[in-house]
Amino acid sequence: MRLDSRTARRWHTLTAAVAVTALVLQLVLIVIGNPVLDEVEPPGLAMRVYRFFAYFTIESNLLVAVAAVTLARDPGRDGPTWRVVRLAGIVGIAITAVVHFVLLRPLLDLEGWDWAADKLLHMVVPALAVVGWIAFGPRPRITSRVVWLALLFPLTWAAWTLTFGALDGWYPYPFLDPDEEGWGAVLVAVVGITAVFLAFFGAAAWWDRRSPPRPEVP
Repeated sequence: MRLDSRTARRWHTLTAAVAVTALVLQLVLIVIGNPVLDEVEPPGLAMRVYRFFAYFTIESNLLVAVAAVTLARDPGRDGPTWRVVRLAGIVGIAITAVVHFVLLRPLLDLEGWDWAADKLLHMVVPALAVVGWIAFGPRPRITSRVVWLALLFPLTWAAWTLTFGALDGWYPYPFLDPDEEGWGAVLVAVVGITAVFLAFFGAAAWWDRRSPPRPEVP
């Protein structure tokens, strides 16, 4: 069945709307002082906002939102920088969902709007983004250069997180906290996560090459 640009635009518009809604909702909850993960006493407003943007989940959702907004206007969007943003967002949000489900979900006990924001950011947006990418592309878009440039996203985030965590003692995720886990365990986690990213990037590149072009050429 032919996947026309109107259907693609609607899907990308929905993805953008849900991602932006989830981000705004979570930011509002942070601003009013709701706890994140295991925080018992949230810090001041400026620090809460910084920590909001420090989460890989938030950054992945932001990349997805940016790409989806542009695709809602042009389902065949392309460009060297855009390709990197799109791939980093898709792989980042997919891994966000996996890591959340396996490692972080057992730590959470959320209710109300906190629960809603958590599900939107970690489950609904990933599902919309990945399904939309599989169904509508656009593709082909992934080259080896795009993969290596997109890999800078998680590596830069990890370096930033560990550097600033060493200065203020706060880490967004328990498995990156050397005070709790030890540097050996943290380094193993970073290496393991990097390997997972490479595997996901490889799978994305394979799908991009093997699947029919999207949007379809008349």
